[in-house]
Amino acid sequence: MKALRIVGVLLALSLMLGEAYRSWGAGRPVMFWMDDQIMGAMLIAGALMMARPTPLRHAFFAAGWGVNAGMLYGSFFGKVFAPETSNPGNFDMGLLTALIGLAFVTAVVGMIATIMLARTRPRAN
Repeated sequence: MKALRIVGVLLALSLMLGEAYRSWGAGRPVMFWMDDQIMGAMLIAGALMMARPTPLRHAFFAAGWGVNAGMLYGSFFGKVFAPETSNPGNFDMGLLTALIGLAFVTAVVGMIATIMLARTRPRAN
């Protein structure tokens, strides 16, 4: 679980910092970069809470992965199928699409792994 927590924090930080770089000086409205900050914070909070796991904390961590996967789904496929409607900001569109695709796959795998690991943990009484 520790490796999954580390991957979660690294993914969250890369999304938060990457979105800050993408939007810096590019004139992107605040609501288009704030979502990355919120979903990153949720994943980091879940990873930190899992230092002392409980069923509720496990659920929150899985939800953090799920929020990331859900937000990245629309972002990734929007860039794949309608790149002309996307604002890449300070990134090249191809690189941005590849990075978001990698983040999306990581979030889906992280969510599935977190859910599967919940099944193998002994239940707290």
